[in-house]
Amino acid sequence: MSGLLVVRPGALTTVQDGGRAGYAHLGVPRSGALDTAAYALANRLLGNAPGAAALETTVDGVGLLALAATTVAVTGAPCAVRVSGRPVAWGAPVRLPAGAELEVGRAEWGLRSYVAVRGGLAVPPVLGSRSTDLLSGLGPPALSAGMPLPVGPPGPDRLPAGNLCPLPGAPEELRLPLRPGPRADWFTEASLVGLWRSVFRVSAASNRIGLRTEAGAPLARAREGELPSEGMVLGAVQVPPDGLPVVFLADHPVTGGYPVVGVVPVGPALDAAAQARPGTPVRFIRAG
Repeated sequence: MSGLLVVRPGALTTVQDGGRAGYAHLGVPRSGALDTAAYALANRLLGNAPGAAALETTVDGVGLLALAATTVAVTGAPCAVRVSGRPVAWGAPVRLPAGAELEVGRAEWGLRSYVAVRGGLAVPPVLGSRSTDLLSGLGPPALSAGMPLPVGPPGPDRLPAGNLCPLPGAPEELRLPLRPGPRADWFTEASLVGLWRSVFRVSAASNRIGLRTEAGAPLARAREGELPSEGMVLGAVQVPPDGLPVVFLADHPVTGGYPVVGVVPVGPALDAAAQARPGTPVRFIRAG
């Protein structure tokens, strides 16, 4: 029998790939790996196809049993990695003999680690993606003890290609470039000036849906009332009635009625947001 068996699921471990883009008109979020660079590196280390499904762990890792010999790689938040109790490399291909147990430990800094297996996880796709979507419930459930994880056939036996330089660590301060709009005019000029000067903090209420902030200067509205629901994009910074910005991440709702003060462009800043722990200072930097 091939594949992996979940021994220890961790606090929140999910299957993720590149996400299910193109279904927002049906009310389906994109989902997919939050730290896209770490996820891509894990697959490159194994010679997997770029969209191969992998595991995304949260804070305290995962424990897996190899039902057949395979190769894995762990990237993202640095952590201890052991095979049947023996320390092995993080950020490099690791051979798992049949019957061996892989233990991915607690994140030493950052939040999310990525565990890829050669051939990719072969859970059934939903709307073209194997990603778990915590908002809509699409895709496989979060891992639980005893859950089997099928693995696809490995591709050609080749060395990983491309730039395998180490990834940046978790941010000591999260600096998010912000393109103002489309609803920046819903806030007072003083609030918008204060947005660039204020230091917020990552809230413990953050999750895959959005990075919530606390402690900064709340944004004051320039008008009353609420917007009709309108489309939301990855990286949109929505401001609820408490005035504290929320940065939408991969499992964000596709519509919303709170005004969006600006949008963080998709790229390294959102990858950093995926690794920012509660209490991390957050600054918004005006982008063109």
